[in-house]
Amino acid sequence: MELFSLLGNSQRLDGGAMFGNAPKAMWSRWIAPDEQNRIPLACRCLLAKGVTVDGVPGRNVLFETGIGAFFEPSLRERYGVVEDRHVLLDSLAAAGLSHEDIHAVVLSHLHFDHAGGLLAAWQEGQPPYLLFPNATFVVGAAHWQRVLKPHPRDRASFIPELAQLLVDSGRLELVEGERSKALGDAVRFSYSDGHTPGLMLAEVGGVVFCADLIPGRSWVHLPITMGYDRYPEKLIEEKRSFLDDKLARDVRLFFTHDHACAVARVQRDERGRYGCADEMAELRGSLA
Repeated sequence: MELFSLLGNSQRLDGGAMFGNAPKAMWSRWIAPDEQNRIPLACRCLLAKGVTVDGVPGRNVLFETGIGAFFEPSLRERYGVVEDRHVLLDSLAAAGLSHEDIHAVVLSHLHFDHAGGLLAAWQEGQPPYLLFPNATFVVGAAHWQRVLKPHPRDRASFIPELAQLLVDSGRLELVEGERSKALGDAVRFSYSDGHTPGLMLAEVGGVVFCADLIPGRSWVHLPITMGYDRYPEKLIEEKRSFLDDKLARDVRLFFTHDHACAVARVQRDERGRYGCADEMAELRGSLA
């Protein structure tokens, strides 16, 4: 099995929203904002190539799809999407694959910046449609209930047509425990509720996809949360347990939104503060 970090479409979002109640004087030292107070954010995906599932080798598993290019031009500008093409498809091609070669797509949650890449790029007059025709779509069962009945606070974070498209595909698997039928023992799942109920965190090959529990290196610091998080105090406690576990087992963190770092190890200093070490800007087949 080989692991690859794949870039999808990138965003520029308000730094204050991304750092919650942290003051700008603090977070602007970590990520410099532009003249509109926006910071650069990746929508990075993880590709596990050549996975063995239930004794069958050669499966290709994609963890998330980024924001994609499904927005029409005015919404693309509103949400700070930088590119107008479907960047993930280019990244897959660079890894020697097309979206048709993916056997499973694992989605931590269905907010549009994590699941929008499931859809083909916007074309005027054309309805949205799913890519990845040969993939099982793996989603947490608890989060699926949130998708079906979103709260007013995060309703705009979901793509209205996506849930029905996934159901109609006949390839949707809802997961409740540590394992899925589609992936067997190859991928282990855990869950978090602080950002959104039922956020699913996938661990594969010594790497865990942190999703929006820890979007990037700056959010490894316990008190740092996003304004988008539903339950910040709960998230902090979940983050503490999560980081302690990954530190004890030497599981590396994979960051979806960090614009400059894909993978890092957890470390903890003499004062008990968490941080990152052995940072990697990209992952290309090996953790060495």
